[in-house]
Amino acid sequence: MKDVIVGMGEALWDVLPEGKKIGGAPANFAYHVSQFGLPSCVVSAVGMDILGNEIVENLTSKGLNQQIAKVPYPTGTVQVEIDQAGIPQYDIKENVAWDNIPFTPQLESLARVTRAFCFGSLAQRNVVSRDTINRFLDTMPKRDDSLVVFDVNLRQGFYNKDILCNSMRKCNILKINDEELVTVSRMFGYPGIDLQDKCWILLGKYNLKMLILTCGINGSYVFTPGQVSFQPTPKVEVADTVGAGDSFTAAFIASILKGKSVEQAHSIAVRTSAFVCTKNGAMPILPSELTD
Repeated sequence: MKDVIVGMGEALWDVLPEGKKIGGAPANFAYHVSQFGLPSCVVSAVGMDILGNEIVENLTSKGLNQQIAKVPYPTGTVQVEIDQAGIPQYDIKENVAWDNIPFTPQLESLARVTRAFCFGSLAQRNVVSRDTINRFLDTMPKRDDSLVVFDVNLRQGFYNKDILCNSMRKCNILKINDEELVTVSRMFGYPGIDLQDKCWILLGKYNLKMLILTCGINGSYVFTPGQVSFQPTPKVEVADTVGAGDSFTAAFIASILKGKSVEQAHSIAVRTSAFVCTKNGAMPILPSELTD
């Protein structure tokens, strides 16, 4: 393969009261990119255990290209409990396989043919995976048309200012939601201005090609130097929202790589995310009117 689109980070099981579901943003991202007809690959690590084997078998059954290392740590799990108000509470287990993704010769070879790369902050909570993400970024070809997406995902305090700053310096597309933007702005010392002004500051400070801001039911924005695209959030009957944000990122990046304008890619991303919300699970088959 060449010009591959790679998602790297956590591969895990969400353990819910009704059973377990495969989770992790990188696999969701890579799977949806592949539905747009582009070569994609998920990179992570699982344990030498039954749960790890099940993740590999699950992704293989979906036809997803993968570099999933097997390491001597337990496969990642997230314990999900529903409180009395019906709000889910998450306990993301630490020192698990995806915290320890090794930088292998195979991964170095993949980096050299990577056109677009998506990574988050959660997968950088441990130094091993953080170093692997950074080495992968440093190995990627320095092309004007390469896309490096930092998808902020602030969870349980598994982040700090240094990780966020370094990731923003290394990406050229930042994806963040409105709640995360408030947290990041407080951390960076400009809390008192409106959301759009915060986005313009980050776009300029880190010399980004684009900044994607999602605001739930209040729509989404794509900022590029000198202009902004806004799309309202479609009203749909929601089955669940699992993986909706990952499908948005995948649809947007795939559409840009296929030559769509920012406005066209934004529209496709919003409609893809809305469709995923109408289905159970993070990886439904997308209709051809979205992916063609």
